[in-house]
Amino acid sequence: MYRHLLGRSVVAAVRTRLAASVGVVAVLVTVLTGTAAGAASAAPQAAPVAAAATQDSPGWVCPGTPIPPGYVITSRAANGCNGAGAWYMQPAQDGIWICATSPIPPGYVLTLHSASGCNSNIDSWFMQLARDGQWVCAGSPIPSGYVLTGHISTGCGNIGVWFQQLARVGQYICPGVPVPAGFRTDAFNASMCGGLGGWLLLSA
Repeated sequence: MYRHLLGRSVVAAVRTRLAASVGVVAVLVTVLTGTAAGAASAAPQAAPVAAAATQDSPGWVCPGTPIPPGYVITSRAANGCNGAGAWYMQPAQDGIWICATSPIPPGYVLTLHSASGCNSNIDSWFMQLARDGQWVCAGSPIPSGYVLTGHISTGCGNIGVWFQQLARVGQYICPGVPVPAGFRTDAFNASMCGGLGGWLLLSA
């Protein structure tokens, strides 16, 4: 289900992901995760001329190669695959920089953004396992059972951040946030979610 074909346009991939944002919001990087911001971690060694990875092992792959479930793209080598550019795929893990073209496995969220990462000055994202009480970048997936309850206007590379929590009765969730199974919304409070307003979450 999470197989992903690497397209030719990185810019289009970034714009698509940012379009999912509910609005432009942010906080300082240290508020997000307590981890210092920076470029993606050092890239693997230079890519070979052709793809080296198999369907279920880490390594360099050419554009168009399906990405197996549970794997992410973490680097790009422009001179790989006979000049077509190669991508490095590896198993997903908590606390890793991924390229903007990478799939995001279930249960993970995006907490930081860099406009010049992926070893090629391409947008990259810091991916972490979802947890209760976490600031996530705008456009980050909302894992099952979680809701967005807060909104601040500076951070995540000026893309915006949302406060993510496990759904509980009595919370106010931000507008446009999916209502998890077993819950329903009731009264609206215009002062919630950083002034965007929020819907009271009740048991279904």
